Amino acid sequence: MANDRPGIHDAPRAERPDTVSALERGISVLRCFSEERPVQGYAELVRMTGIPRPTLNRIVGTLLGAGMLKNAPMADRFMLGPGVVSLARVFLGSLDVRGVARPHLQALAEEVGVSTYLAVRDGMEMVIIEACRPRSSMLTARLDVGSRAPLPVSALGRAFLSAIDDAQRQQLIDSLRLLRGPEWDSVAPAMHRSIDEARRLGYCLSLGEFHREINSVSVALYGPSGEVMALNCGGAAFMFTEQRLREELAPRLRAIAKDIAQAIGGRVPELRPS
Repeated sequence: MANDRPGIHDAPRAERPDTVSALERGISVLRCFSEERPVQGYAELVRMTGIPRPTLNRIVGTLLGAGMLKNAPMADRFMLGPGVVSLARVFLGSLDVRGVARPHLQALAEEVGVSTYLAVRDGMEMVIIEACRPRSSMLTARLDVGSRAPLPVSALGRAFLSAIDDAQRQQLIDSLRLLRGPEWDSVAPAMHRSIDEARRLGYCLSLGEFHREINSVSVALYGPSGEVMALNCGGAAFMFTEQRLREELAPRLRAIAKDIAQAIGGRVPELRPS
């Protein structure tokens, strides 16, 4: 959300002749809904998208008719509709990597007592497409499939940024700078250090920067067509210290990434020592 969740939308851009502006606006409305704010009204949607109210009325009406939105119990408020769920199922079902990754991630979750995730990029965030957690522990992060993690402060996002080419990385960082505004100067240094570390060591960390008191480590891998994904594991900071993440979990996660990449015809990023 433009003001409440920096990074949920791509950076502002000029309208191009190869895009359909009405479709882009409809998508921007759908992106306003999140786990934290599943119900939105006209005033919130206007504020977050910048779309004029008369145009927004027509877009909302179209999305309601297509089943992408539904009316909430409160008047003039809306929720995501079943049409979004059916599309999500098709998307998730087409990702064979989930089936390959799941047993590896679940085994690590059970053995070490961590939450484990597989994620892909969506806009300025990573979206989790597979999540595993140990059945016996209550001290794990409670993210689930569909949860989002911002690119600059999450280990998932930093791993992704470390694995893409320099031009794409710089474009995304420029967009993040615009979206984050005044807070960027406090976010950027740690992000850049983590990206550099990921390219040298093959993993990167987020130490309480995404979720307070949660430490995590991530590694990137490429799919068969070169698409970049990221694996993550972590948990309560008092249990999963920086030293433990580096010495125990990072090597395990890198080995899992290699196994998954080999199974799907992908690869892991090459290390680039300084």
